[in-house]
Amino acid sequence: MKFNVKIPRHLKEAYKSELKDYRHCLLKNQYADAWYHLERSHIIGQSYPIEHTYSHWLMLRFGLMQKNTKEVFGQVLRLVVGGWKSFINHVPLGNTGGANVPPLKRMPIPNDIEKLIDTK
Repeated sequence: MKFNVKIPRHLKEAYKSELKDYRHCLLKNQYADAWYHLERSHIIGQSYPIEHTYSHWLMLRFGLMQKNTKEVFGQVLRLVVGGWKSFINHVPLGNTGGANVPPLKRMPIPNDIEKLIDTK
């Protein structure tokens, strides 16, 4: 069994870039775009416990800010189980992480992210 502990540098840079874009959109009240970047950060970081958990933490905060009860409850559930599933390398790849999709559903990975993930 493979244990994921540390995200590779190239993925960490892409992850941080998505979070920067998220914050930028949030400051401009561009909430749909902000959410889009949170979803991308989730896809990039979902195989690594720290990044995966942090993406869900930001999604929870976003849900609270938007007063979206479904998102808040969905993120609480994901925060409880997401990190350890990353650690044991058992995540549904491509899942965008929001409460609008089933937590165990695999989804297509955007091409640019797939290329990053495939880079060793």
